[in-house]
Amino acid sequence: MPLQKELLREPTGVAGAGPVKSAARALDLLDEIAAHGPGTQLQLSTRLGIPKSSLHALLRTMVDRGWLQTDPTGSIFQLGIHSLVVSSAYLDGDPVLARAASVLDEVSAMTGETVHLGRLDGSDVIYTAKRESVHPLRMHSAVGRRLPAYATSLGRALIAEMPPEERGEHVPTSITAITPRTTTDKHAVLDIIDRAAEQGYATESEESCLGVRCFGVALPFTQHSVDAMSVAVPIARLGDGREDLIIETLLSVKARLAAVHGNSMVR
Repeated sequence: MPLQKELLREPTGVAGAGPVKSAARALDLLDEIAAHGPGTQLQLSTRLGIPKSSLHALLRTMVDRGWLQTDPTGSIFQLGIHSLVVSSAYLDGDPVLARAASVLDEVSAMTGETVHLGRLDGSDVIYTAKRESVHPLRMHSAVGRRLPAYATSLGRALIAEMPPEERGEHVPTSITAITPRTTTDKHAVLDIIDRAAEQGYATESEESCLGVRCFGVALPFTQHSVDAMSVAVPIARLGDGREDLIIETLLSVKARLAAVHGNSMVR
């Protein structure tokens, strides 16, 4: 076999095989639209660094399969209904989400505030469930939203569960501020996380959403915690011992779950 053909031959096994370019581009396209919103073919080509001619067939295929859809003009591409079907199947099949549902309901009823469930993914936290506050509260925290772990009580609580030598791996050296109050010095963030490890809970005040303070604890559902719960409260509602009540509620739930699930954790 000529050398050129030998080099171009597809690998016969999974082990050692590189990424499939077309599949990688399709996933990059979904990630890009999910993170930064819809776009035209030209805009998506520019954002992804993919030639417009190469992107055309990919977009049409993904529209045909329901992963993407277009606006009435057919020129702007956004996530399609099949993306919702797959994400819903993930939520329905995740054992931690099923276990956490009653806990979220309980904390929501006890505090009356917005309660989040989040999962650590590298240096980010992804919101996986939410209970709305009984009070008017506008927060950009829809299920599926991704935020940097360093600026959220969810993320800080999860990183605090790790050995000290591993915590820095989940906090980038260059930190981008989400709000004017976001802590952007890596050493300062790690100090905050160290305190969270000592206290058993993490906090952040207006670092991810102005006017809101959040309190978070890791949930001991798994051997190595990757899920956490937080309560988000407008600072104006934190008088009269409310902050202490929320912290005590979270720590009590965490301790109870540790006692119940300590010997039967999801691996």
